Amino acid sequence: MKIVADDKIPYVRECLESMADEVVYLPGKSISRESVADADALMVRTRTIVDRALLEGTSVRFVATATIGFDHIDTGYCKRAGVAWSNCPGCNAGSVEQYLQSSLIILERHLGKRLEDMTLGVVGVGHVGSRVARMAGEMGMKVLLNDPPRAESEHGGDKFCPLETIMEQADIITFHTPLSRTGKYPTYHLAGEDFFGGLRRCPVIINTSRGEVVDTTALKRAMSCGKVRTAVIDVWEDEPDIDRELLASVLIGTPHIAGYSADGKANASRMSVENICRFFGLKAACRIEPPVPPCTVIRAEGMKDALLQIYDPREDCKRLRAEPEQFERLRGSYPLRREKEAYTFVLGQ
Repeated sequence: MKIVADDKIPYVRECLESMADEVVYLPGKSISRESVADADALMVRTRTIVDRALLEGTSVRFVATATIGFDHIDTGYCKRAGVAWSNCPGCNAGSVEQYLQSSLIILERHLGKRLEDMTLGVVGVGHVGSRVARMAGEMGMKVLLNDPPRAESEHGGDKFCPLETIMEQADIITFHTPLSRTGKYPTYHLAGEDFFGGLRRCPVIINTSRGEVVDTTALKRAMSCGKVRTAVIDVWEDEPDIDRELLASVLIGTPHIAGYSADGKANASRMSVENICRFFGLKAACRIEPPVPPCTVIRAEGMKDALLQIYDPREDCKRLRAEPEQFERLRGSYPLRREKEAYTFVLGQ
């Protein structure tokens, strides 16, 4: 059995090599039809476009993407070609929650307004959005939920609200939708000219979903004319060739790493390996666990300060602003980040 894997997927080498006869590691963008011609399985991230151009005429039978999103996979072609695939729903939900929590703490201090006095609008309430909503509620925020597909399927009643309600009432609006260009509920440029034109409270915009969910030109115009106060942007249109003007104007801009905690990466790697094993009837002779951080004790006056000690997205922003042309390298060589469960807290010091 032969597996071709993205060389930036961490913690998987021992497992893959214990279950396959041959494993080839390549940069995601370098995975080509020639390199997968005799492969049985692929393990990819979003940088590998899995479509007819890649798969036709190859021996690939299974594709595991170590990501929540799967818009880089032509699922229609895979179905027609008999190629099975899997993604990792919820794998990095805790990591994105951490990114949002730190960003909210920073925004509280930047805006000079308590989180308890602000309303958060969550657009897209799946694995990630649900965790963000719960965390924000625990921090005292009023939370509005918008998810038309869920509202329709669950007969949501008062649980979900129209996007217009969020546009009118939210102080901070955060996007957690998949990217879809067709269908009943497309999300491509969901935050476009009409959305920004309908805002009523000059909110902060946060996007950690997909860059194309937010219209870059419309966002820049909304920020310049005072319809949007500021923004926290982790995902960008046209990655890795991101808009430098937008990067300079947002409060926090990071290189698509909101879900890049070691915990989230380990979850994705583990789920991908399990999916390959399940499909081929294999067993991996290893465990996938994230590394232990150098220091596991956090001392701070309060929990918010402690959480920023663990992870402060402004550091990622500084690195990106210093070298925006190194977007891919900053993602690929991302430093170790653990979630709060890896630490012991000593507060009041």
